[in-house]
Amino acid sequence: MVNESSIISTYWHGCQLNGQRVTNEATLSEDPCVKCTCDGRKLTCTKKSCPVLQCPASKQIRIPGECCARCMERREEFKLGLQKHCVIGKAVHFHGATYKADQCASCECRNGTTFCEKNTCPVLECAIEDQVQGLNDCCPSCPMPAEFKSTCTHRGQVYENGETWSLNACTSCECRSGEVRCARSQCPPQKCKPNETLIKPKDECCSKCVESPGVCTVFGDPHYKTFDGYFYSFQGSCKYQLTADCKDHTFSIRVTNDARLTKSSSWTKTVTLKLGNLKVNLGQKMRVKINGSRVDPPYKLDGVLDVFKSDDGTEVIVSTTLGIKLTWDGNNFIQVEVPVIYKNKLCGLCGNYNSVFRDDLFSRTGVNMTDNVWKFAQSWAVGGEKACTRPRKKELIAKNSQCRPKKFFTFCKILKTDVFGECNSQLNPENYFESCKIDMCECPHKQCYCDSLAAYAHECQRQGIRLPNWRRDTNCYPNATNFFTSHHQHLLMQQPVGPQKKRHQQPTQRQQKNAIVSSQPNHRKKHRLQSSHGPLLDPSTRRAPPPLYS
Repeated sequence: MVNESSIISTYWHGCQLNGQRVTNEATLSEDPCVKCTCDGRKLTCTKKSCPVLQCPASKQIRIPGECCARCMERREEFKLGLQKHCVIGKAVHFHGATYKADQCASCECRNGTTFCEKNTCPVLECAIEDQVQGLNDCCPSCPMPAEFKSTCTHRGQVYENGETWSLNACTSCECRSGEVRCARSQCPPQKCKPNETLIKPKDECCSKCVESPGVCTVFGDPHYKTFDGYFYSFQGSCKYQLTADCKDHTFSIRVTNDARLTKSSSWTKTVTLKLGNLKVNLGQKMRVKINGSRVDPPYKLDGVLDVFKSDDGTEVIVSTTLGIKLTWDGNNFIQVEVPVIYKNKLCGLCGNYNSVFRDDLFSRTGVNMTDNVWKFAQSWAVGGEKACTRPRKKELIAKNSQCRPKKFFTFCKILKTDVFGECNSQLNPENYFESCKIDMCECPHKQCYCDSLAAYAHECQRQGIRLPNWRRDTNCYPNATNFFTSHHQHLLMQQPVGPQKKRHQQPTQRQQKNAIVSSQPNHRKKHRLQSSHGPLLDPSTRRAPPPLYS
């Protein structure tokens, strides 16, 4: 039995070791057995004590980066005629015998059990390569300097005794009595939250978690996911302020919705980004205009923005020096990405970006209209009645029972099959599934389910999950007519993927509604049954299949 000895701690004031500054709760050491931490005032170094191995030194191996050696082979078993004997390596020791297991360990055999005490060597201030150790010595030691030197020379540069300098972001050195001693920072493990990204800042040694940019998404017969993750649907057919910097007025993004000859639906037709006197218009078929003039990607305006297409050529992307990134598929999908400096500064259909989804539906006049999506969205209309493709109507919440073509809902079940299996283990597809059902309810010719699938695939890819074959497996190719093959029908027979891992939980529409209603005690009970994910116009008139582009 090995008795772990106590750990020896050494203290340096000022939180420095070999010229390396140590921040709070950081670790620093080139010796894998030594860890040093700074509590703000003192640097505390601890050295691990390794157990006595039951194999000879010739059978031991030390793996780089690990503190303690290991036995190369499995322990051999000996059957002894007498009990109360001990075996260490290949040596048999009688009860009561004491012996040295190695230079640092003293052992005693007691009734067949070996008890060992091992000395722990102190932390040394000299570099590992400078330490010396005699053949029979337990601990290494630092050599005595032949003479005191007041300066050090390193890479042709002369340093005074006690002076420190940095070799790079991770390594610092110190001149001590004529010797250069360097130490490298050991970066602690990082585990980022779902809304954070691990990055390595320039000129810094260690990576750190930073809050990810805010993302607002619009897709289909329009469905909106705000910067704070709130889902809602709104089928207005006018021009609206999608989002804008309502504090410093550095930018604005407007969308024009088109009814496409229908009475109850709409799709995003154009997107307009304004940056000061610059106006960028994104139209159907990924047409791009800047201040009214047609441009072809890639296009660069130095110090302002870049316009380019995605690697697969299915989207046009506008990236600005303000950090705003706009993605448009030339049909109906929009993704707006903004840096965290815009938190609590934005307003419009994408919400206020304050990390609270319950207050995303604030109208232009500052009234929370969570229980009335139609009035909220209409408050952000711009351009007057002339910007609408059909007259504005009053809000009508359609009941699910009014949706006749429920058989087409099966097309949406692809979201819960193995096509998106890897993504479904981390994200919740329920909101996209509900959006898909709304689109298919009013799209009896099977052409609309791909909008929700594409939006979900985009979200998966944003989370770092690659789905290289989802378009092939669902037949959702850009510019292609959508139809099901027997392979797709087979996918719908699958059960939802499981077992489910812990997912990044984005609130479902029902959870959102219950959370908001529960904070309003005087709210009428009937509003609990309403869903802002339902069609907002009377769907009794079935629309003709919309063209892919208009």
